[in-house]
Amino acid sequence: MRAILLVLVLASLAAGASPAPDEPVLRVGSKRFTESYILGEVVAQTARLSGARAIHEPGLGNTAILVQALESGSIDVYPEYTGTIAREILASDTDLSLAQINERLRPRGLQASVPLGFSDTYAIGLRRSFAERHGIRRISDLARIPGLKMGLSHEFLGRKDGWPGLKAAYALPQPTPRGLDHGLAYEALAAGEVDAIDLYSTDAKIARYGIAVLEDDRNYFPRYEAVLLHGAGVPARHPVAWAAIARLAGRIDGATMVRLNARAEIDKRDFASVATEFLGGAASARPRGLLEAIFAPDFGRLLGEHAALVFGSLAAALCLGIPLGIVAARVRAVAQPVLVATGLVQTIPALALLAFLIPVTGTIGVWPALIALFLYALLPIVRNVHAGLLGVAAGLRQAALALGLTSRDSLVRIELPLALPTILAGVKTAAVINVGTATIAAFIGAGGFGERIAQGLALNDHVMLLAGALPAAGLALVVHGIFEGIERMLRPPSAARS
Repeated sequence: MRAILLVLVLASLAAGASPAPDEPVLRVGSKRFTESYILGEVVAQTARLSGARAIHEPGLGNTAILVQALESGSIDVYPEYTGTIAREILASDTDLSLAQINERLRPRGLQASVPLGFSDTYAIGLRRSFAERHGIRRISDLARIPGLKMGLSHEFLGRKDGWPGLKAAYALPQPTPRGLDHGLAYEALAAGEVDAIDLYSTDAKIARYGIAVLEDDRNYFPRYEAVLLHGAGVPARHPVAWAAIARLAGRIDGATMVRLNARAEIDKRDFASVATEFLGGAASARPRGLLEAIFAPDFGRLLGEHAALVFGSLAAALCLGIPLGIVAARVRAVAQPVLVATGLVQTIPALALLAFLIPVTGTIGVWPALIALFLYALLPIVRNVHAGLLGVAAGLRQAALALGLTSRDSLVRIELPLALPTILAGVKTAAVINVGTATIAAFIGAGGFGERIAQGLALNDHVMLLAGALPAAGLALVVHGIFEGIERMLRPPSAARS
């Protein structure tokens, strides 16, 4: 009977959504923690059930990146919280109502709507045994233990409504603590590596790990009502999808959100399956073994995205890197500036470079990732072209000129062929490095095997982590083998016999 009812509901939704194919694709974003992943899937699947087209760009990063993506039009909507909008996005010192929030968002072309029905506030949690031993019940009690080891999420450490304000409001003596990924924090707390963590009130692991949630006795944290933050024109551009999404208002209470988080974090269901179950569908069976997880249905898509990032950026790096290496070898005055400039790029952390490139390109996803990987690939290519050409004996160049060859002919016919093994070694190094670096691109929605790694971190799921890491490692070996084969093919016959 339930199956029949579900079919009837889906059929009625599809029948009433005939204009949906004419709507543009709704792009739904989410942050890099369990609840946001799930809510992003719920929104995207709700839109698709109405007959509209929608995609979910999961785990795009922190608040600043998501807001930037909204304002640039890279995404249309993502789940957010009123306290975060008020304090972090609008920099308000006080709580704001939804009407006040929208009044202040209007000049930015943004709007908050569809209150989902629950509040997920920040809190500070300790191991229950530790809290009882030290008599800690309130956040203000932490001031009595200056040596307390705190492990706070990276975003909480930098947010206006996070650690800096909390430390000032409660006059906490602890120094700025270490940054810790939220997906790993509970395990670190249980293992005694840290004494206190920041948490979300709807986290499923609070009960599982017996965490003592401290009372916010000075009412520092604002209310964090779950809403959807979107471009102001999105409902008009996506009327069918938005009509379905609007019906999510009030459907998810606190207990329901805890249960959905538990399905992902404790039962280890994937986010799409959790959302499907909530919406009344039958979730697909979760892969049980590592091989099943590796060769899950998304394997082909992730492989294609990862390979496109690697080879697309490598092709661009070859187009610029080889000429730069030639110029550096031929003109000594520019050699060091070129090598230093390409070397400096390597010192920039990948996530920082990606975050910098988002406002530069005005988008998230493939373009910032391709540019970052292109920049990282330049150094080994430029350096090896430069080194290979300098390794050609000066006498050979002089002999070529004496035989009447132009400088260009000498370069093309003698110097580059002799330097080819060194140049190929640089290209091979760049390609293999880019395979590994491309996993970071998933954190800004560029896809690839990094998607699995990001989700594995969010869930502390080692199988999912390996399901992303092992194919990436395998692709690196394949790429290495491809260039080894190319090198053998291009090697002169005399060298091959020797």
